[in-house]
Amino acid sequence: MSAGGDAPQLGAPQDDKPTLMDRAGRVVFGAPRSLHDRRLFHRISLIAFLAWVGLGADGLSSSAYGPEEAFRTLGPHTYLAVVLAGVMVCTILIISAAYSVIIEQFPSGGGGYLVATKLLGPAFGVVSGSALLVDYILTITVSIAAAGDALFSLLPVSWAVWKLSAESVFILGLITLNIRGIRESVIALAPIFFLFLGTHAILILGGLIGHVARFGQTTTFIQHGFDTGLSTLGLGGLLLLLVHAYSLGGGTYTGIEAVSNGLLIMREPRVKTAKRTMLYMGSSLAFTAAGLLLLYLLWDVNHVPGKTMNAVLVEKMATGLPLGGLFVILTLISEGALLLVAAQTGFIDGPRVLANMAIDSWMPHRFSALSVRLTAHNGIALMGLASLAALLYTRGDVRHLVVMYSINVFLTFSLSMFGMGLKTFRERGRGWARHAALFTIGFLLCATILVITILMKFRQGGWITLLVTGSVIGLCFMIRRHYRKLGRVLGKLYAELEEVPVQSHPNTAPLDPTQPTAAILVGSYGGLGIHTLLNAFRAFPGHFQNVMFLSVGVIDSGEMKGEDALDQLRNHTEDTVRQYIELARGMGIPAGGRTGIGIDAVDEAEKLCLEVLQEFPRTTFFAGKVIFQREKFYQKLLHNETARSIQTRLQWRGQTMVILPARVR
Repeated sequence: MSAGGDAPQLGAPQDDKPTLMDRAGRVVFGAPRSLHDRRLFHRISLIAFLAWVGLGADGLSSSAYGPEEAFRTLGPHTYLAVVLAGVMVCTILIISAAYSVIIEQFPSGGGGYLVATKLLGPAFGVVSGSALLVDYILTITVSIAAAGDALFSLLPVSWAVWKLSAESVFILGLITLNIRGIRESVIALAPIFFLFLGTHAILILGGLIGHVARFGQTTTFIQHGFDTGLSTLGLGGLLLLLVHAYSLGGGTYTGIEAVSNGLLIMREPRVKTAKRTMLYMGSSLAFTAAGLLLLYLLWDVNHVPGKTMNAVLVEKMATGLPLGGLFVILTLISEGALLLVAAQTGFIDGPRVLANMAIDSWMPHRFSALSVRLTAHNGIALMGLASLAALLYTRGDVRHLVVMYSINVFLTFSLSMFGMGLKTFRERGRGWARHAALFTIGFLLCATILVITILMKFRQGGWITLLVTGSVIGLCFMIRRHYRKLGRVLGKLYAELEEVPVQSHPNTAPLDPTQPTAAILVGSYGGLGIHTLLNAFRAFPGHFQNVMFLSVGVIDSGEMKGEDALDQLRNHTEDTVRQYIELARGMGIPAGGRTGIGIDAVDEAEKLCLEVLQEFPRTTFFAGKVIFQREKFYQKLLHNETARSIQTRLQWRGQTMVILPARVR
């Protein structure tokens, strides 16, 4: 079977015009990025200032619900807020310092997933990675739900029926914005971030200065409160209450790890950029969270149904002030809007963790693919839709969501701290004692919050998080088992074909464009490609006089890791084709090759095929495909249909392509 005729008979015009859907997609998501731009990575990476907006917003926005949850847990013992604020600041600084060391030790990024995998083993890595995935889904959900609470605090209570619908629209909007590109989404949301910083700096500093005259009264109240608490609860009771409130306010610290997870999107030098971003985030979060907690105490803020405690606080402070009403509106709008920005972290880091796990075969490989905008579009869509499902399930209840959210955050924190502590003790390098103390204290703090949150809130959402995370972990092991079994089968196939007989003098004759040519699409050098080459010539003995090898280097999340990434991928793809050419020439067949680099393997392979047809009109195309004896529904999810998709496109253009099976029992 071969392609007849002296010229390619194309069944469709070569200058295919973009469809209406294609044009609409470009308007919504933006035009494709040019892979020939030498400054491409520079253009899509973030400086520390923008990284603070894109990743730091998650930590800073947690001040909208973390301190409130901790303060409400104190009940009538609000005087403990002074101690709680100090402990919060210490915790933020300790965790931030620990993650700054992690950034130094793991400059290639990966965050909790990579740390646990490298230091504790793959099993702990998949636990951390699965916890992070669920965490980032809930990051989006809790941020959107809290944003809805803040914004609807400005509206009449009767409007609350529309809150869930508005929050759903917010999620869909962020999905669209993030597919356009990380840098674009961050720049678009930056003004909101700085409006929040400005209004809350005025709120906290103004609130503290406004109470200077009553400092004596406040001190007396706190002393009297401690005396009363000691007489009624005792020292042990006060400590238990304080630990309980501290643990349930754990949502305050939940965004700190985002910087280490998003290291690869930062501008070189990455480590320096990331550490500066961590400094910005840690200091701004400590100031805001502790400041709000103290203001709740100083201004005697109590929970009001339908309003956040921040809304009650700012309304109390602004009463009677010039432009007070405008300040209330700006502050609450900025808080709600910042929570929308915070949802960005889930869309930035979540797909990246998913892609890292896909590259390691814990998740379907398709999740490492990038769109024409160089975003992990499959991961963005999955994170967005999963967060929408969580929002609808919980009806946007922030207190419920914060519990679910905090458990996985502190599971990841605990594993990272424990792994780094072990590494420090084993290596005992310069300054090891200081680092050992840092990670030991960090582990104890994080493990304490984790255990107490699970025990105290198991029935209020904790069990759901554990069930979902456990299910994701189980699914990961099933996916990994499938890929490893397939890898063993293909490895065995390669071993059987490794001793292909070759001539002592390779055939280096030039290819004859007038002769029948076999064009074989190959991926990496191995069993499937060799199997396809041999079977193509066995199926058509004596027919083909030339062979061309076509290979596409696909840019995915595993490849897009720096400014030299495209050159490295191009060199690797060319080396692969060179190996196949040497093999074919050793078999006595004149051989050549073509390579391409792209985001979509099917699009780029079609271009290569059409280029070959211009030079070798009598070409028949071949590709190998793994065929399962009994195909299951999930196998289509785990394996792409690249060969079949290319075959369909070429057949539409009137060309012949043969798919040769590699059978897997």
